Parts: sequence; structure tokens; C-alpha cells
Amino acid sequence: MKPIERGELLGLAEYEAIREPFRARVIAEKKARRVALGPNASCVFENRDTAMMQIQEMLRTERITREAAILHEIETYNQLVPGDHELSATVLIEIDEKPDREKFLFEAKGLDRSFALLVDGLRCPGKHDESRESPDRTTAVHYLKFPLEAAAERALRDVLEKTRKPADVAVELVVEHARYSARTTLPASLVQSLAEDLA
Repeated sequence: MKPIERGELLGLAEYEAIREPFRARVIAEKKARRVALGPNASCVFENRDTAMMQIQEMLRTERITREAAILHEIETYNQLVPGDHELSATVLIEIDEKPDREKFLFEAKGLDRSFALLVDGLRCPGKHDESRESPDRTTAVHYLKFPLEAAAERALRDVLEKTRKPADVAVELVVEHARYSARTTLPASLVQSLAEDLA
């Protein structure tokens, strides 16, 4: 998937003019790309649209107009855009009470390295940004890439090429950590979306 380029961004006034329909479309898309991962986490599979909305909303909220600052936002959020042969996701830890959340984040250190996608049973471990990792705790937001094994990518490309139905490709998201383990099977509609991410 191609990274977002400077020329694709709208100025603040231009964005304001199309913001409501654009946001409504991407929010609906994000909802369809979101899955629960156990009782205390959810995952959104990212693509160009979700990253574009993050950039435009950040520029709008912070009233960013300096070119260097705009380029910084593009660089930051382009990390959400999946590259070749991979999928991209953001996992959110969802524990409302701050003391409970803080306790969990300390107990779950190393959680960053505990995510994987299983495609037709083939394990594709998640990769995280090691510069964000702390030796003492984990974070409440995990930005992950899932480099796809060749056979896993082939299965999704078969969906893209309509030689397999999305419901016939089993895709699971798993987290396996002493403090938090869960797994979820992705619905066929999301498998179709992830296949399209590889186009």
C-alpha cells in the first residue's frame, strides 16, 4: 500500500468543507475493521483511509500549518499504513478505571511482543516499534505490523482474485501473554477488506 504523500492532504479550509462526509465514511470503515480481542482490548486494522483521517484531524485540531510540522504528521501516521506483504493494526487496551489500567500495564510488560495473526493456521507474528517499548510496563496503545508468510499472503490474494471466498479463509487475531491471552476469528467481511489492502 502506497504511503500518503504531501500533495494528497487538503488545507484546513478545504478539509473543513468535506470533513463531515469524509469522517462519516472513514468512521464507518473503521467500525467494520474493528474487532474485540478479549474483554479488555480491541483492534482496528489500519489502511490509507484511516491514516489519512488521523493526519487531517490532527492538522485541524492543532491548527498545524507549518510545512515542517505537516511533514512530521505525515511521517508519523504513515507508520500506520501497511507496506508490501504486511497488514497493519492498532490494538487498544480498554480498562476504564485508571488505577486498574496502570496495574494491568505494569503486570503485562512484554505484551507488545505477544500478538500474531493466524491465516489458515499459519502464524504471522506481530512486529512493534521497539523504541516505544518500556522495560517496566506495556502501553495502552500498540501499533503493530503483521508481515505475512508467503502462504498466508497467497490465501488472502486468492480472496482478492475471487478464487476463494473470504469465509473460507480462517483468519484469527491472537494475543498470548501470561497476564492477558485472547483470540478472535475475523468476520468474512473483514477478511475481504484485508485482502483488498494487498491490492
